[in-house]
Amino acid sequence: MVDKSIDSPIFTPVTIGPVTLRNRVIRSAAFENMAYGNRPSRDLYDYHTAVARGGVGMTTLAYASVNRSGLSFDGQLWMREEIVPELRQITDAVHEAGAKCSIQLGHCGNMTHRSTCGCMPVGASSGFNLYSPTFVRGLKTKEIDALVEDFGQAVELARKAGFDCVEIHAGHGYLISQFLSPYTNHRHDEYGGSLENRMRLMRRVILRVLEAAGDDIGVIVKMNMCDGFRRGMKEEECLEVARELERLGVHAIVLSSGFVSKAPMEVMRGAMPIRTMAHYMDPLKFWWLKLLLYLFGRQMIPTVPYSEGYFLERAKRFRAALSLPLIYVGGLVSLQKMEEVLAAGFEGLQIARALIRDTDFVNKLRSGEIVRSECGHSNYCIGRMYTLEMKCNRCVANLPSSLRREVEKAELRWK
Repeated sequence: MVDKSIDSPIFTPVTIGPVTLRNRVIRSAAFENMAYGNRPSRDLYDYHTAVARGGVGMTTLAYASVNRSGLSFDGQLWMREEIVPELRQITDAVHEAGAKCSIQLGHCGNMTHRSTCGCMPVGASSGFNLYSPTFVRGLKTKEIDALVEDFGQAVELARKAGFDCVEIHAGHGYLISQFLSPYTNHRHDEYGGSLENRMRLMRRVILRVLEAAGDDIGVIVKMNMCDGFRRGMKEEECLEVARELERLGVHAIVLSSGFVSKAPMEVMRGAMPIRTMAHYMDPLKFWWLKLLLYLFGRQMIPTVPYSEGYFLERAKRFRAALSLPLIYVGGLVSLQKMEEVLAAGFEGLQIARALIRDTDFVNKLRSGEIVRSECGHSNYCIGRMYTLEMKCNRCVANLPSSLRREVEKAELRWK
């Protein structure tokens, strides 16, 4: 039989530290909300094995918390010994399909509530977080020491579970990002003030992670190229963070932007589907938030225009300043744009929404069956994800008419 696969650099191997992927496409760590009770589920297994069969070089399980205080969702993984056998089932199945498997490790910091994380939420500094909403207290030095060790232990658990890589989440306004950003870090000790001090937690975590990873696990870090608002980190400071990560010896960096609690659509672009988000919320538990969303949703979560490859021009400036492998993420849905990113010197491509729409997206690109995803950029999957498992609107039976109208309007806008 003649191999009709198209010839493209997308489908060439790439090496990240000690790990070689069969191609350049990585399923990014977009939150699945499928870890019911904070442990792996059949849905999580089925989704990632389907993505692996669909042709990616590596799939990433999203946002596993290194301890209980770092949980922000009931459907989020919490790394602990008892879930290792279930995680191993996923990595074994992904490997059997020919792909590698990564897990994103992090801590949500102040973006949680006592009912979820089991304690008063912690962050870089004390204050009040409107995201939950809840009061937050700053971490004490001894707690920071324990947190660093939690990251190391999470990597050791990842090895037992068969993961090839770990991705440390140091962006998007989660805990490491909260220490890095002057917007959330108001400390007056050795972890606050200058950028050198604000990088201290990140530096300690990465050194512990690299120690735990040894010679057989790839270490990737997701970080911001900017926070996306006036009082946050700007590109110049973020570039210094990237240089520090390179100096520390991480194997690759994923370049993103945005701050979930302040500039969420800077991360994802387009409009947040307000009706969808409110529709799926528990009316008894979150009646007040549903009302606020219906009345002031567009002011609370303003739209940021979408275009394919929306981070590329900024990411090119980081590419010019750094030598280590860089992984591009941000609105990739077509063969043409993916090849453009690789031609600009990026080693890897992270995608999510195209793989939520169709887990066979990569195989279909490679066969020539399609040249772009059918994702319509309505962000329905994101609005739904805060309450239910992440799913494309086109995979949902009997979608309410009000939500369908919202989806159709958004898809026309970004077509």
